[in-house]
Formats: sequence, C-alpha cells, structure tokens
Amino acid sequence: MRIILILSTLLAALLTSGCSDDIQGPPSTPELTTRGFFEAIYVERDVSKAEQYVDPSIAELLQHYRIASSVQRHMLNLPMTNVSIEILEVDLDFFRKFSDTTTVVAKLTGLRNGQKWKDDRTLRLEKRKGIWVITEIVPEKMR
Repeated sequence: MRIILILSTLLAALLTSGCSDDIQGPPSTPELTTRGFFEAIYVERDVSKAEQYVDPSIAELLQHYRIASSVQRHMLNLPMTNVSIEILEVDLDFFRKFSDTTTVVAKLTGLRNGQKWKDDRTLRLEKRKGIWVITEIVPEKMR
C-alpha cells in the first residue's frame, strides 16, 4: 500500500511540474497569438507587448508608430475603445492541422467615435520553431 502511495505521489509531482507558468514567448496556437496581439493593442494599449506576437518586419512598424492609438489608426485602420475580441475562424482543419501557415479572422466589438462598432480583421500566421507568429495583417476589402 505504501508503494502505491509513493508512486502516485511521484506521478502527481511529475504531472504538475510540467505545467509551470513560466513559459517564455507567445502562445503556441494561432487563436491565442491573435487574441494576444489584439488585446495588447486594444485592451492593454501596450505596443511593446504586441511585438512578441509578430514577425520582425511588423515589429519594426509597431516600433515606428510607438503608441497603440497610432497602430490602431495607421496599421489596422480601426481606432476603437472598450474592445472585446472574439476569434471567428481559423483556417486549419483536421487534415491541415500540421500546416505551418494559417489565417485567423478576429471579430472586434467596441466603440468607434462613440458609436457601437463591430469589425473583422484577418491575420496571416506562420509557425516558426513551434511558435505561431503574425506575418501579415491582411488588408480589408473595399465594400
């Protein structure tokens, strides 16, 4: 009985030690990377935090604009406040889940010029060394 107790304690310790919160770098799914980027820009308004989710070329643009309101206005063409983010679509299915590229559509809901506003934004992501990175903010089609 003691052996079973010792083995179960060791097993529990091994399982919980693999679940630490000190993981560095952006999340490893396209959905979490997209949500993290938009939350950094629209909710936390922290451009330097958003840089961890993007390709170096996009990070350079983020550094150029410096503040979240400029990024919203010039890079995303969507200045908003009180934003909530919902992931609508990820271009990965069962057969393509081992792909290294995908697109993600996020729905942003908030206030624009004091009025309620809903808009979708599409991001293209690429998996690099097991981490999803935003490589392109897809331009919106003219309506």
